[in-house]
Amino acid sequence: MSRSSVCELCSSEEGVSLVELPVSDASEEQSIYLCSNCEEQIQSGDLDENHFNCLNDAMWSETPAAKIMSYILWNRLGRQDMIEMMYLEEDELKLAEQAINAEANKLTYRDANGVELKTGDSIVILKDLEVKGAGFTAKRGTTVTRISLAPNDASHVEGRVNGTKIFIKTEFIKKA
Repeated sequence: MSRSSVCELCSSEEGVSLVELPVSDASEEQSIYLCSNCEEQIQSGDLDENHFNCLNDAMWSETPAAKIMSYILWNRLGRQDMIEMMYLEEDELKLAEQAINAEANKLTYRDANGVELKTGDSIVILKDLEVKGAGFTAKRGTTVTRISLAPNDASHVEGRVNGTKIFIKTEFIKKA
């Protein structure tokens, strides 16, 4: 079997595609073949630990990207015992640590219900909010379209209400 015909983590042959590592130079060496199931769980962050028992084998792969991804996933699963067993070359370990640090620093914007918000989403204001300095109140139930995410602050989004650009606390909004 060629490298591209099976998932390099669980050996599934279903929906296999080439996926870049979280920190990558876009080369094939820094990409891994994943089945749709593994890829979906990795992207969503909702990892099924039973499924990822496959890492017991993948962590010993001769393919650097498979070892790096195993390291990253063991870290996400909180399995320090497995990480301590692994052997990564210095450059592989550096890439894995960069990916883990990048994930830790990534801001996630969530509404009052915990739903993730993205730039361009529409939101609904959950309570009347007095807009300081603008002289009006943003009314409960107002829909704000095409929001922007406040840089470096996951507790606020930016949007236009009554033609005025305002910052709104995420605790007072829900995704429309």
